[in-house]
Amino acid sequence: MTEPVKEHAPEPALERLLDAAPGTGAGEGADRGPLAKLRSDGKRAVLAAGLPTQKSEPWKYTSLNALRKIEWSGPTADGADFATVQAALPDLDAYTVVLLNGRFDPVLSDLAGLPKGVRVLPLPEAMSDTAVSDTLASLIPLGNAPMAALNTAHLDDGVLLRVDDGKALDKPLHVISVGYAPSSPTSFHPRILIQLGENAEAVVVESHIGLDGAPTFSNTVVEAVLAPSSRLGHYKLQDQPAESFDLSTTAIRCADKAVYDGFTLSLGRGTMRNDVRLTLDGERVEGRLNGAYLGHLSSHVDNTTFIDHAKPNSTSREVFKGVLADASRGVFQGKILVRPDAQNTDGHQLNKSLLLSDKAEADSKPELEIYADDVRCSHGATIGALDDDQLFYLRARGIDAATARAMLVQAFLMEALDEIRKVSVRDALHDHLAARLQPLFEGGLA
Repeated sequence: MTEPVKEHAPEPALERLLDAAPGTGAGEGADRGPLAKLRSDGKRAVLAAGLPTQKSEPWKYTSLNALRKIEWSGPTADGADFATVQAALPDLDAYTVVLLNGRFDPVLSDLAGLPKGVRVLPLPEAMSDTAVSDTLASLIPLGNAPMAALNTAHLDDGVLLRVDDGKALDKPLHVISVGYAPSSPTSFHPRILIQLGENAEAVVVESHIGLDGAPTFSNTVVEAVLAPSSRLGHYKLQDQPAESFDLSTTAIRCADKAVYDGFTLSLGRGTMRNDVRLTLDGERVEGRLNGAYLGHLSSHVDNTTFIDHAKPNSTSREVFKGVLADASRGVFQGKILVRPDAQNTDGHQLNKSLLLSDKAEADSKPELEIYADDVRCSHGATIGALDDDQLFYLRARGIDAATARAMLVQAFLMEALDEIRKVSVRDALHDHLAARLQPLFEGGLA
């Protein structure tokens, strides 16, 4: 049952965002009962909380003041040049789902040949299934997740991936979220729901790409439910223009013996925030939250994570590495909670940042909160410049200073990508990162 919350007059920025609700979308005219209920719950929650400010501890290092000043309108898809997007995507052999300004596009998507027991559907088509409608917004308490509440208030479209018990997706599902604002600033709210049955397996890749134009605001929510002994590889790429805001909330719940392998690669030039909440709600669960980020120009990258060890005998690993150049800023806030019953927990957390400029800034706040006595947990953070000894070693072998710096930066980030367990995805993101770094190095990344 949804607890009543007190609504108040929203600030102008929130009022504009609530007014920028989606127009027509997939499923228009269908029974919208469950969607309408969820939207109502989301609106009440976001009206009660308001847009987050830096007075809130989870948002201490990330300001939305620039977003507040923009007159946002609802999404449009007229005239989008998808060929430009395809040229900027990692090269993957995958099934594809295209979300154009948050809307499932059946023409651009390619789902031919899905194996038996695997379903990929637009969310409105799947809402008649109570297993879908009951799961949406169940993993994220909307009262303390204002951006997820805002997404839920706009819930109109998105994609469902369901893999039945004992089945496997034979190649990755590539969900391509495209932001497109040809003339006026556009906000949109993609929704992704992943449900894996017992002993099921899937790999999902999210690519968040933007086309040049007016500013875009993408506010994504991903929910993933892993049944016992299921395995999910979940990898995300952010690569948007400078005038973009890409905020996301991801929640994963893992049952006994499930394996979650997550990775986020942030290369965009705008404002990015990834709020990831992983609950190890079973024994012998393996959870991995890893990532790499490259800040340049005035980009802002915030990775805020929460790993909840709710049951005993599970492991988690979290490694984030960032390179910050120019006047960029990188934020890492990672918390591991070990509950009283979660004995024999093994949790590891590490954040490393390289600063290439006196104007770049790194903020790191790793946390452990432990209420069990039989645990092996560690956390740490390092922030520094390139190693002078390594630079000297390369220079002594005839390599010029700019090339030596480029080699060390690339090696630092590529090492982070080695955490990705799915080889084909790892190789594709390696190649994509190398291609993105090359022109930056030639222009003097600093």
